[in-house]
Amino acid sequence: MIVKRKLGKYVIIALPVRTSYWKPRESFLPKVCRKLKGKVSHGDIIVFSEKALSVALNNIYDEGAIKPRLIHKVMAFLIMNVLWGFVLGRIAKLKRETIEWIREIPINEVSAHKALSLKIGGLLQALKPSSEAGIDTSNIPYTYVSLPLTKCSIVEELRRALEKCLEKKVSVLIVDSDRVYVHRRLNLALASRETCLKHLRNYGALSYILGRTFRNTFYPRATPVMYSGIKIDLRLLLEVAEIADRARGVGAGRTVFEMARRFGVSVGEVTWEMLSSIPHYPIVIVKFIRKEPHRRNNAVKSRC
Repeated sequence: MIVKRKLGKYVIIALPVRTSYWKPRESFLPKVCRKLKGKVSHGDIIVFSEKALSVALNNIYDEGAIKPRLIHKVMAFLIMNVLWGFVLGRIAKLKRETIEWIREIPINEVSAHKALSLKIGGLLQALKPSSEAGIDTSNIPYTYVSLPLTKCSIVEELRRALEKCLEKKVSVLIVDSDRVYVHRRLNLALASRETCLKHLRNYGALSYILGRTFRNTFYPRATPVMYSGIKIDLRLLLEVAEIADRARGVGAGRTVFEMARRFGVSVGEVTWEMLSSIPHYPIVIVKFIRKEPHRRNNAVKSRC
C-alpha cells in the first residue's frame, strides 16, 4: 500500500512496486529497471528488501541439512523455553501469546536455527528469541533461510546500475524488517544485528532487550542495512526505512509459522510455487515532496 508521512518541511511518500517472487540466481536487475522506468525521479530513494536480494543472490542456507548436537539442543531449550519463556519475555514486554508460543516451541525445530545463528553471529545473536544475526525464515520455502548481506559494496553497485539504466540520480537503501531502537532524545540507535552503517550500534540481544523494555525511552524502526546516495541524517534514514517497510507489507506472513498457516501446510512444506502465487513488493520508491507554505490572504477587505 502507498504510505504517506509528514516530516518537517516534507511529505514522504512510499510507493511499493510489485514484482514476481525472486528465486535464487535470478537475473532481477533488468526486471527492476523495467518496473522502475518512468516512475522514478531525480532524488528518489529506491528501497530494497534485504531478504529478496539475499534469495536472488543465492545467499540462502538449508537448515534441514544441519544436524544439531546435544549442546545446541540444550542451548535452545535454555534460551527459548526457560530464559525467554519465563524471564526475559516478561522483562521485554512480549505479548502473552508470544511468550506461550516460545514456551511450547519444539526444541528440534529451533535447535538447528540456534546452531546456525551461533555460527554466524555469535552468542549475543543466538540469545535473541527471533531474527538472530539477521537470519530470516519467513517468505522462503522448505527449510531454507535467507542469510544477512555482509558485502557492503552491494548497495553501491546497485545504485550505479540503476542510475545507468534509469538515467536518474537516485539513492539506494537496503532494509531488514528487524527492529532498530532509537533513543528519543540522544543521538543513539541500537541495532540488534550487524549492518554497514557505523552509527548503528549493534549489541545483539542486549539492544533488543533494552529497546523493548524501555519503550518510553526508545522507539522501534526497521533496520537500514546499507545505504548509498546523497548524504542524509540518520533519523531521516530510519524514517525512510520504516515507511518503506510498512508500504511493502509482510508477504506470506511475519513468521514461518504464519506463512505455513496461510498455505495450510506444515512448517517446512511451503514451496517456491506457493510463494510465487501471492503478491510481492521487494522494491519501494520513496519520494520527498516539499510542502507548500500556507499563504495568508493579505487582501484588504472593503468596508462597504
